[in-house]
Amino acid sequence: MPQKKKVNPVYVVGIALLCVYLFWGGTYVGMKIAIETMPPFLMAGVRFFAAGAVLYMIARLSGAKRPAGREWRSSAIVGALLLLGGNGVVAWSEQRVSSSIASLIVAAVPVWMMLMGWFGRGGKRPNTGVIAGIVLGLLGIAVLVFQPGKGDTGTATDLIGIVTLLIASISWAVGSMYSRSAAMPDSPLMSTAAQMLTGGALLMIFSYFTGDWSRLDISGISMRSYLALGYLVVFGSIIGYTAYIWLLKNADASLVSTYAFVNPVVAVLLGWLLVGEQFTLNTLIAAVIIIAAVVLVTIFRGKPQQAATQAALDIQKQQRSVH
Repeated sequence: MPQKKKVNPVYVVGIALLCVYLFWGGTYVGMKIAIETMPPFLMAGVRFFAAGAVLYMIARLSGAKRPAGREWRSSAIVGALLLLGGNGVVAWSEQRVSSSIASLIVAAVPVWMMLMGWFGRGGKRPNTGVIAGIVLGLLGIAVLVFQPGKGDTGTATDLIGIVTLLIASISWAVGSMYSRSAAMPDSPLMSTAAQMLTGGALLMIFSYFTGDWSRLDISGISMRSYLALGYLVVFGSIIGYTAYIWLLKNADASLVSTYAFVNPVVAVLLGWLLVGEQFTLNTLIAAVIIIAAVVLVTIFRGKPQQAATQAALDIQKQQRSVH
Protein backbone atom coordinates (compact mmCIF):
# COMPACT_ATOMS: atom_id res chain seq x y z
CA MET A 1 0.00 0.00 0.00
CA PRO A 2 1.60 3.32 -1.06
CA GLN A 3 2.46 5.72 1.72
CA LYS A 4 1.26 9.30 1.69
CA LYS A 5 3.91 11.80 0.81
CA LYS A 6 4.90 13.87 3.81
CA VAL A 7 5.05 17.65 3.51
CA ASN A 8 8.55 19.00 3.84
CA PRO A 9 8.51 20.83 7.22
CA VAL A 10 11.26 23.20 6.12
CA TYR A 11 9.12 24.22 3.18
CA VAL A 12 6.07 24.80 5.39
CA VAL A 13 8.09 26.73 7.98
CA GLY A 14 9.47 28.91 5.20
CA ILE A 15 5.99 29.74 3.91
CA ALA A 16 4.73 30.53 7.42
CA LEU A 17 7.72 32.76 8.13
CA LEU A 18 7.25 34.53 4.82
CA CYS A 19 3.61 35.20 5.75
CA VAL A 20 4.62 36.72 9.09
CA TYR A 21 7.47 38.72 7.55
CA LEU A 22 5.48 40.15 4.64
CA PHE A 23 1.95 40.39 5.99
CA TRP A 24 2.90 41.89 9.33
CA GLY A 25 5.54 44.12 7.78
CA GLY A 26 2.89 45.36 5.36
CA THR A 27 0.43 46.41 8.07
CA TYR A 28 2.13 49.80 8.50
CA VAL A 29 1.68 50.66 4.83
CA GLY A 30 -1.80 49.14 4.99
CA MET A 31 -2.76 51.54 7.79
CA LYS A 32 -1.23 54.45 5.90
CA ILE A 33 -3.38 53.71 2.84
CA ALA A 34 -6.54 52.91 4.83
CA ILE A 35 -6.52 56.24 6.69
CA GLU A 36 -6.25 58.18 3.44
CA THR A 37 -10.06 58.22 3.34
CA MET A 38 -11.01 56.55 6.64
CA PRO A 39 -10.85 58.07 10.16
CA PRO A 40 -7.94 56.32 11.96
CA PHE A 41 -9.49 55.15 15.23
CA LEU A 42 -12.71 54.04 13.58
CA MET A 43 -10.76 52.18 10.90
CA ALA A 44 -8.70 50.39 13.55
CA GLY A 45 -11.83 49.52 15.52
CA VAL A 46 -13.57 47.96 12.52
CA ARG A 47 -10.39 46.09 11.62
CA PHE A 48 -9.87 44.43 14.98
CA PHE A 49 -13.51 43.79 15.78
CA ALA A 50 -13.98 42.03 12.42
CA ALA A 51 -10.78 40.01 12.81
CA GLY A 52 -11.67 39.18 16.42
CA ALA A 53 -15.10 37.89 15.39
CA VAL A 54 -13.56 35.56 12.80
CA LEU A 55 -10.90 34.29 15.23
CA TYR A 56 -13.55 33.80 17.92
CA MET A 57 -15.59 31.56 15.62
CA ILE A 58 -12.47 29.63 14.60
CA ALA A 59 -11.49 29.17 18.24
CA ARG A 60 -14.96 27.96 19.20
CA LEU A 61 -15.07 25.52 16.28
CA SER A 62 -11.68 24.17 17.35
CA GLY A 63 -13.05 23.43 20.83
CA ALA A 64 -11.95 26.47 22.85
CA LYS A 65 -14.14 27.46 25.78
CA ARG A 66 -15.90 30.81 25.99
CA PRO A 67 -13.95 33.32 28.11
CA ALA A 68 -15.12 33.71 31.69
CA GLY A 69 -16.09 37.11 33.10
CA ARG A 70 -12.68 37.88 34.58
CA GLU A 71 -11.02 36.76 31.35
CA TRP A 72 -13.15 39.22 29.37
CA ARG A 73 -12.15 41.94 31.84
CA SER A 74 -8.45 41.16 31.52
CA SER A 75 -8.78 40.93 27.75
CA ALA A 76 -10.41 44.36 27.70
CA ILE A 77 -7.53 45.86 29.67
CA VAL A 78 -4.94 44.25 27.39
CA GLY A 79 -6.96 45.23 24.33
CA ALA A 80 -7.14 48.82 25.56
CA LEU A 81 -3.38 48.99 26.04
CA LEU A 82 -2.29 47.06 22.94
CA LEU A 83 -4.98 48.00 20.43
CA LEU A 84 -6.45 51.33 21.55
CA GLY A 85 -3.37 52.88 23.15
CA GLY A 86 -1.03 51.00 20.83
CA ASN A 87 -2.29 50.27 17.33
CA GLY A 88 -4.99 52.94 17.25
CA VAL A 89 -2.53 55.64 18.21
CA VAL A 90 -0.07 54.34 15.59
CA ALA A 91 -2.80 54.66 12.93
CA TRP A 92 -3.50 58.22 14.06
CA SER A 93 0.23 59.04 14.07
CA GLU A 94 0.61 57.89 10.49
CA GLN A 95 -1.39 60.96 9.49
CA ARG A 96 1.71 62.93 10.47
CA VAL A 97 4.69 60.62 9.89
CA SER A 98 5.64 57.99 7.35
CA SER A 99 4.83 54.32 7.84
CA SER A 100 8.59 53.68 7.77
CA ILE A 101 9.24 55.85 10.81
CA ALA A 102 6.21 54.36 12.58
CA SER A 103 7.48 50.82 12.06
CA LEU A 104 10.95 51.69 13.33
CA ILE A 105 9.73 53.33 16.53
CA VAL A 106 7.32 50.45 17.22
CA ALA A 107 10.21 48.03 16.63
CA ALA A 108 11.83 49.49 19.74
CA VAL A 109 9.09 48.08 22.03
CA PRO A 110 11.51 45.43 23.42
CA VAL A 111 13.71 48.30 24.63
CA TRP A 112 10.86 49.78 26.69
CA MET A 113 10.03 46.33 28.02
CA MET A 114 13.58 45.87 29.22
CA LEU A 115 13.68 49.32 30.85
CA MET A 116 10.39 48.67 32.66
CA GLY A 117 11.59 45.27 33.80
CA TRP A 118 14.87 46.76 35.00
CA PHE A 119 13.38 49.63 37.01
CA GLY A 120 10.20 47.86 38.05
CA ARG A 121 9.55 46.16 41.36
CA GLY A 122 12.04 43.36 41.90
CA GLY A 123 13.90 44.23 38.72
CA LYS A 124 17.58 43.40 38.44
CA ARG A 125 20.33 44.79 36.29
CA PRO A 126 20.19 43.14 32.83
CA ASN A 127 23.27 41.66 31.22
CA THR A 128 25.70 43.64 29.11
CA GLY A 129 24.18 42.60 25.79
CA VAL A 130 20.71 43.79 26.81
CA ILE A 131 22.10 47.09 28.14
CA ALA A 132 23.87 47.63 24.81
CA GLY A 133 20.57 46.96 23.02
CA ILE A 134 18.74 49.47 25.24
CA VAL A 135 21.34 52.17 24.61
CA LEU A 136 21.32 51.52 20.87
CA GLY A 137 17.52 51.59 20.78
CA LEU A 138 17.34 54.96 22.51
CA LEU A 139 20.08 56.27 20.24
CA GLY A 140 18.19 55.12 17.14
CA ILE A 141 15.01 56.87 18.31
CA ALA A 142 17.03 60.03 18.93
CA VAL A 143 18.36 59.91 15.36
CA LEU A 144 14.77 59.72 14.08
CA VAL A 145 13.58 62.56 16.30
CA PHE A 146 16.35 64.97 15.41
CA GLN A 147 16.60 64.35 11.69
CA PRO A 148 16.24 67.49 9.56
CA GLY A 149 13.47 68.17 7.08
CA LYS A 150 9.97 69.49 6.71
CA GLY A 151 6.89 67.74 7.98
CA ASP A 152 5.08 67.73 4.64
CA THR A 153 7.70 65.58 2.94
CA GLY A 154 6.39 62.43 4.61
CA THR A 155 9.87 61.46 5.74
CA ALA A 156 11.03 64.14 8.14
CA THR A 157 10.19 64.25 11.80
CA ASP A 158 6.90 65.61 13.04
CA LEU A 159 7.33 66.07 16.77
CA ILE A 160 3.69 65.38 17.64
CA GLY A 161 3.74 62.25 15.49
CA ILE A 162 6.93 61.02 17.13
CA VAL A 163 5.62 61.69 20.64
CA THR A 164 2.36 59.84 19.98
CA LEU A 165 4.29 56.90 18.50
CA LEU A 166 6.43 56.76 21.63
CA ILE A 167 3.25 56.80 23.74
CA ALA A 168 1.86 53.95 21.61
CA SER A 169 5.07 51.93 22.05
CA ILE A 170 5.02 52.40 25.81
CA SER A 171 1.33 51.44 25.90
CA TRP A 172 2.21 48.22 24.06
CA ALA A 173 4.99 47.52 26.54
CA VAL A 174 2.72 48.11 29.54
CA GLY A 175 0.00 45.94 28.02
CA SER A 176 2.47 43.15 27.36
CA MET A 177 3.76 43.24 30.92
CA TYR A 178 0.26 43.31 32.40
CA SER A 179 -0.83 40.33 30.32
CA ARG A 180 1.90 38.15 31.85
CA SER A 181 -0.06 37.89 35.10
CA ALA A 182 -3.59 38.59 33.85
CA ALA A 183 -6.32 35.95 33.78
CA MET A 184 -6.58 35.14 30.06
CA PRO A 185 -8.23 32.26 28.12
CA ASP A 186 -6.05 29.16 27.86
CA SER A 187 -6.48 28.96 24.08
CA PRO A 188 -4.10 31.37 22.29
CA LEU A 189 -6.68 31.84 19.53
CA MET A 190 -9.46 32.63 21.98
CA SER A 191 -7.18 34.90 24.00
CA THR A 192 -6.33 36.99 20.97
CA ALA A 193 -9.94 36.91 19.73
CA ALA A 194 -11.11 38.32 23.08
CA GLN A 195 -8.44 41.02 22.98
CA MET A 196 -9.42 41.98 19.43
CA LEU A 197 -13.15 42.01 20.16
CA THR A 198 -12.85 44.14 23.28
CA GLY A 199 -10.07 46.32 21.88
CA GLY A 200 -11.98 46.83 18.63
CA ALA A 201 -15.12 47.81 20.54
CA LEU A 202 -13.13 50.28 22.68
CA LEU A 203 -11.57 51.77 19.55
CA MET A 204 -14.98 52.35 17.97
CA ILE A 205 -16.31 53.93 21.18
CA PHE A 206 -13.21 56.11 21.51
CA SER A 207 -13.49 57.14 17.85
CA TYR A 208 -16.85 58.77 18.64
CA PHE A 209 -15.19 61.14 21.10
CA THR A 210 -12.36 61.97 18.69
CA GLY A 211 -14.88 63.02 16.05
CA ASP A 212 -14.15 60.12 13.71
CA TRP A 213 -17.86 59.31 13.29
CA SER A 214 -18.72 62.88 12.33
CA ARG A 215 -15.89 62.91 9.80
CA LEU A 216 -16.88 59.56 8.31
CA ASP A 217 -17.93 59.92 4.67
CA ILE A 218 -18.75 56.46 3.36
CA SER A 219 -19.23 57.75 -0.19
CA GLY A 220 -15.79 59.32 -0.04
CA ILE A 221 -13.95 56.14 0.98
CA SER A 222 -11.75 55.02 -1.89
CA MET A 223 -11.49 51.45 -3.16
CA ARG A 224 -7.80 51.72 -2.33
CA SER A 225 -8.64 52.27 1.35
CA TYR A 226 -11.22 49.47 1.35
CA LEU A 227 -8.64 47.07 -0.05
CA ALA A 228 -6.11 48.19 2.56
CA LEU A 229 -8.64 47.57 5.34
CA GLY A 230 -9.38 44.14 3.90
CA TYR A 231 -5.66 43.40 3.83
CA LEU A 232 -5.31 44.43 7.48
CA VAL A 233 -8.21 42.20 8.56
CA VAL A 234 -7.47 39.12 6.46
CA PHE A 235 -3.73 39.07 5.92
CA GLY A 236 -2.46 41.16 8.83
CA SER A 237 -4.71 39.96 11.66
CA ILE A 238 -6.05 36.54 10.63
CA ILE A 239 -3.61 34.80 8.28
CA GLY A 240 -0.50 36.42 9.74
CA TYR A 241 -1.54 35.57 13.27
CA THR A 242 -2.49 31.98 12.38
CA ALA A 243 0.91 31.50 10.72
CA TYR A 244 2.58 32.90 13.82
CA ILE A 245 0.72 30.54 16.15
CA TRP A 246 1.65 27.57 13.94
CA LEU A 247 5.31 28.63 14.00
CA LEU A 248 5.32 28.82 17.79
CA LYS A 249 4.38 25.14 17.89
CA ASN A 250 6.45 23.87 14.96
CA ALA A 251 9.61 26.00 14.73
CA ASP A 252 12.46 27.11 16.96
CA ALA A 253 11.51 30.14 19.06
CA SER A 254 14.69 32.00 18.11
CA LEU A 255 13.75 31.64 14.44
CA VAL A 256 10.20 32.85 15.04
CA SER A 257 11.43 35.88 16.99
CA THR A 258 13.29 37.17 13.93
CA TYR A 259 10.05 38.80 12.77
CA ALA A 260 10.70 41.55 15.35
CA PHE A 261 13.58 42.93 13.31
CA VAL A 262 12.52 41.77 9.83
CA ASN A 263 9.11 43.49 9.93
CA PRO A 264 10.50 47.05 10.07
CA VAL A 265 12.81 46.31 7.12
CA VAL A 266 9.82 45.06 5.11
CA ALA A 267 7.75 48.08 6.22
CA VAL A 268 10.44 50.53 5.12
CA LEU A 269 10.81 48.88 1.71
CA LEU A 270 7.05 48.66 1.12
CA GLY A 271 6.60 52.28 2.18
CA TRP A 272 9.13 53.28 -0.44
CA LEU A 273 7.71 51.02 -3.17
CA LEU A 274 3.95 51.39 -2.62
CA VAL A 275 3.36 54.89 -1.24
CA GLY A 276 6.47 56.70 -2.43
CA GLU A 277 7.92 57.46 1.00
CA GLN A 278 11.36 58.95 0.66
CA PHE A 279 14.18 57.25 2.47
CA THR A 280 16.61 59.74 4.01
CA LEU A 281 20.12 59.04 5.25
CA ASN A 282 18.96 59.72 8.80
CA THR A 283 16.17 57.17 8.47
CA LEU A 284 18.64 54.62 7.11
CA ILE A 285 21.04 55.19 10.00
CA ALA A 286 18.20 55.03 12.53
CA ALA A 287 16.88 51.84 10.94
CA VAL A 288 20.26 50.12 11.22
CA ILE A 289 20.69 51.24 14.84
CA ILE A 290 17.18 50.27 16.00
CA ILE A 291 17.20 46.90 14.23
CA ALA A 292 20.63 46.17 15.71
CA ALA A 293 19.22 47.07 19.14
CA VAL A 294 16.29 44.69 18.73
CA VAL A 295 18.65 41.93 17.59
CA LEU A 296 20.82 42.40 20.70
CA VAL A 297 17.83 42.42 23.04
CA THR A 298 16.35 39.36 21.32
CA ILE A 299 19.61 37.41 21.55
CA PHE A 300 20.56 38.30 25.12
CA ARG A 301 17.19 38.71 26.86
CA GLY A 302 16.83 35.00 27.64
CA LYS A 303 20.03 34.76 29.67
CA PRO A 304 19.02 33.09 32.94
CA GLN A 305 21.24 35.10 35.26
CA GLN A 306 18.97 38.14 35.22
CA ALA A 307 15.32 38.04 36.23
CA ALA A 308 14.69 41.43 34.62
CA THR A 309 15.24 40.03 31.16
CA GLN A 310 12.46 37.49 31.70
CA ALA A 311 9.89 40.30 31.51
CA ALA A 312 10.45 40.51 27.75
CA LEU A 313 10.06 36.82 26.96
CA ASP A 314 6.39 37.40 26.06
CA ILE A 315 6.97 40.35 23.73
CA GLN A 316 6.48 38.37 20.54
CA LYS A 317 3.54 36.46 22.02
CA GLN A 318 1.71 39.66 22.97
CA GLN A 319 2.59 41.66 19.85
CA ARG A 320 0.91 39.01 17.70
CA SER A 321 -2.50 40.63 18.24
CA VAL A 322 -1.50 44.18 17.25
CA HIS A 323 -0.37 43.49 13.71
